[in-house]
Amino acid sequence: MVGIIIILIISWLLLWIVEKKNLSVLGFTPTKNRLANFCVGFFMTGLLCAVYHYIKVVVVHNFWMLNPKLSGANLINSTWWIIKSVLFEELLFRGALLYMVMKKLGSRWGCLLSAGAFGVYHWFSYGAFGNPIQMLMILLMTGLFGWVLAKAYDATKSLYLPIAFHLGWNVVNILVFSNGPLGAQLLVRANDNQAQGLVSLLIFLFQMFALPLFGYLYIRKYGHTSS
Repeated sequence: MVGIIIILIISWLLLWIVEKKNLSVLGFTPTKNRLANFCVGFFMTGLLCAVYHYIKVVVVHNFWMLNPKLSGANLINSTWWIIKSVLFEELLFRGALLYMVMKKLGSRWGCLLSAGAFGVYHWFSYGAFGNPIQMLMILLMTGLFGWVLAKAYDATKSLYLPIAFHLGWNVVNILVFSNGPLGAQLLVRANDNQAQGLVSLLIFLFQMFALPLFGYLYIRKYGHTSS
């Protein structure tokens, strides 16, 4: 939480010094459209993530089961950790810096630079240095996701939609299907069966492109700045 407060203070200072603006440019004020975007964005990416994990197990005759060791306290702590991490990343990559870059270089370059920075950031969080193939895959996968998140901010002039996209995926991926740094959470696999060969590649491509594609289509059709 301290990190979020610090980044908010730095964001306010940067916006005021460079643009003579305040944090209102990040679209924090709730409106009907922003709240609707948040709800739809959250459930859409959460559903896509659930489909992804369902495909991963059904093709190898695996299944999910409730984690018998999960406690209520652990569930609350994990949920709070996910919320904090998403807010921190969105404020860092889709916040004041993105706003200022778009003002100086335009939306296209702003979104591309934000996407690239988001991809490189995940080299550190995934510990991928020294493995060029893994670094390239992480850059492509998280960079595409980051690009859609930046486009969501650009289209709506608000952080509600990018936060919703990001939070929906992370909650389902990490908290529900235990795929992340927090280890076993709500559901765990019954066995260690993994997809191989072409099937594994197709599942990976679904993970890489489904969320950016559906997110972009939603932005094109429904994302707007009106209240």
